[in-house]
Amino acid sequence: MTVATTTTKQNLPWKVRFFTSLLSAVIDASRRSNDTINRRLLNFLDRQVSPNSAKGVSSSDVSVDPTRNLWFRLFVPSSAASAAAASLPVIIYFHGGGFGLMSPASIPYDAVCRMFCRSLSAIVVSVNYRLAPEHRFPSQYDDGFDVVKFLDQNGDVLHDSADVTRCFLAGDSAGGNLAHHVAVRLAREKTPCGERYWVDFDSTVFWGRGTNRIGDPIEAGPSGFDG
Repeated sequence: MTVATTTTKQNLPWKVRFFTSLLSAVIDASRRSNDTINRRLLNFLDRQVSPNSAKGVSSSDVSVDPTRNLWFRLFVPSSAASAAAASLPVIIYFHGGGFGLMSPASIPYDAVCRMFCRSLSAIVVSVNYRLAPEHRFPSQYDDGFDVVKFLDQNGDVLHDSADVTRCFLAGDSAGGNLAHHVAVRLAREKTPCGERYWVDFDSTVFWGRGTNRIGDPIEAGPSGFDG
């Protein structure tokens, strides 16, 4: 007996399709034939927001190394004021954008980190790393690694409620790739930044070989990364 099966076509909301098409058009228009990027056009279209206190979250920008414009945006939930010391987890977030677009100040990433901070009741550190192609590999990995080291050596920049023993590396797209490689480097170099980091990434861009169990803690093993 043959059972007929039907498939239902899933359609994205029109707003998603519109903004995806618009983003693709902007990227195509800003990309030159010699593989450089028209920064003037992108900066005009990349609407950004200053740090502020809104929707139950306060934010501020912290400089790590002005010589390479390395900084991060710190998001602290309003609940931190009444939280016990060292009680809130810390999320170190790397934004997406193909390693060449956006920043923590970009409206979409400021909004998503603010949402994480509020809904998860967590301290969020959104990293501004150097962008390609002006800054080539491994500049982005170096920046991510150096921010983690900076936080380990300057814990006072975080709120008193931050629990640095519960630190998560996260990112989307190219940022997921960054979270993965920063975690691997932390394990290989056996840094004093903590024995365990948890990694979570969404729609990750991976180059090279290797596997990882999403959500597993990163630990130093015989090859530097036990995963």
